[in-house]
Amino acid sequence: MLVSKSEPLPEGTVIMADHQYAGRGQKEMTWYTEPGKNLTFSLLLKPSFLKISDQFSLNMVISMAVQKALVKWLGGGVSVKWPNDIYYGDQKLGGMLIENMLSGTTYKSAVIGIGLNVNQRVFTQQIAARAISVGQILQQDVDLIQLLAEICSHIESGYLKLKAGTYVSLKADYLSNLYRFGQIARYRQSDENFEGQITDVSAEGLLGINRNDTTLYYNFKEIEFLNHSV
Repeated sequence: MLVSKSEPLPEGTVIMADHQYAGRGQKEMTWYTEPGKNLTFSLLLKPSFLKISDQFSLNMVISMAVQKALVKWLGGGVSVKWPNDIYYGDQKLGGMLIENMLSGTTYKSAVIGIGLNVNQRVFTQQIAARAISVGQILQQDVDLIQLLAEICSHIESGYLKLKAGTYVSLKADYLSNLYRFGQIARYRQSDENFEGQITDVSAEGLLGINRNDTTLYYNFKEIEFLNHSV
């Protein structure tokens, strides 16, 4: 763990891994990457200025930073799949996991882990149909360090806006780049399959889906995307 060292790390510390063999995502899913081909890194932030109830705004800042960096390379088609995946079309480019450290009512620190499929061209049979990489899309390799620098630059810009309280367009920006936003699609809750339309994400990070003219809010453990689910 980044913050378990005896010497405290400064905010903004980035640690890059050459090979992620058991990356952990939501629902304890793992994601394997080919050594030296992809971006897997962690970033330490100390957003003590944020209310605990507003912590999902940090998720939005990180998501949009990654999305904007990738759009520069890919020209479009990149979206954020709630709550923390990056998609190209209906395939997964990568994801992130934010581990928040709280002290009472204070937001102490956040370790942000990000993994992106960049230059890997072959995936295991288990995930081949639903995974894609930047290199596959462009049919050429991408400089990992350059892409990392661009992502970190976007994160810094968005984070400073959030810290200054001037990121009034954050939610609108996030929703406009949200996978399936405004589309009629199929979902599963427990044993029930239903059609609905994503219309909102709450301040707490719950997904708002309109069902029969009523918007219901779901935690990530309560709802599953069907058809192109990951």
